Amino acid sequence: MTRYLVLCGLLATVVAASVHAAESGPPGIAALVHKVGLAGDETADTADASAPPADAVTDPAKSCAGVSFTRSLRYGESELNVLDVAAAEAREASPQAVLVFVAGESFAGESGTPDAAVPDEAMCFAARHGMVGVRVSYRLAPANPWPTAARDVAAATSWVHENIDLFGGSRDEIVAVGYSVGAFHVASLLAHREFQEQDSDVAGAVLVSGIYRVSADASAAEKAYFGADASKYNERSAFPGILNIETPVLLAWSTLDPPQLVAQGETLKELMCNSPTHCPHTKILRSRDDLASVFAPDAVSGSLAGPTLELVREIETRGLP
Repeated sequence: MTRYLVLCGLLATVVAASVHAAESGPPGIAALVHKVGLAGDETADTADASAPPADAVTDPAKSCAGVSFTRSLRYGESELNVLDVAAAEAREASPQAVLVFVAGESFAGESGTPDAAVPDEAMCFAARHGMVGVRVSYRLAPANPWPTAARDVAAATSWVHENIDLFGGSRDEIVAVGYSVGAFHVASLLAHREFQEQDSDVAGAVLVSGIYRVSADASAAEKAYFGADASKYNERSAFPGILNIETPVLLAWSTLDPPQLVAQGETLKELMCNSPTHCPHTKILRSRDDLASVFAPDAVSGSLAGPTLELVREIETRGLP
């Protein structure tokens, strides 16, 4: 039924935002990561001659050339459960990896959903590099407290499993990208199997500048989501469940992040490295203005572009999940 509704929507709706296709389709993942190694702890990227021009990020028209958007697709029970899909107009024949973006600057908000948390340019990063981009809108506190957002992410991922082939994506190569508050919701999905729906697993995760365990001195927005009872914060955190996962993780934070966010990233890295599973790949960002800057194509900028592409390549090579 879901696939039928999606097909009807695609037939009935003209793609909301598309730009004329470029003369050639996006290069494949293997070609793009040929010279880019996966970033290790606190290492800097080297220049990549194959990277798109830096002005592709500063000029949205250039960064989204040849990319088609399908917007406001319903994935859950609420009218706020919607997502957007971005794919290259000139698609490759084989199914492509999928980046599912989950972002937000606060756990709570009057609008009910994150406001413009994922810019189109971040979605176009995926499409330009031979992948499919998905932007997830989830519900916020206080109307929707813990664990609503994690369940929304699970429902969205389940939708991607069921429908992404309609856009040229591969259900076996889904990478969830959590940014800021979205990083907690992705980590929570990985850590709490009770939130996961049928076919809501991911092949990899990118966690950027997130909070993974809320403290007793939680902010008002954090209390709106996690509740006022601080004794429940530990069980509602990403620990210890995230220490037992085998999903490849790329963990990142910025040198310009507030000290508490840096400490959260460092703590998660240390605990995962001492866990029975594996250390996360780690990247220290030079800046983190928004998701568009995080995935800037200029490797010298210290962005996540190269490490994310290499993570996708690693997943393809291993045949995960």
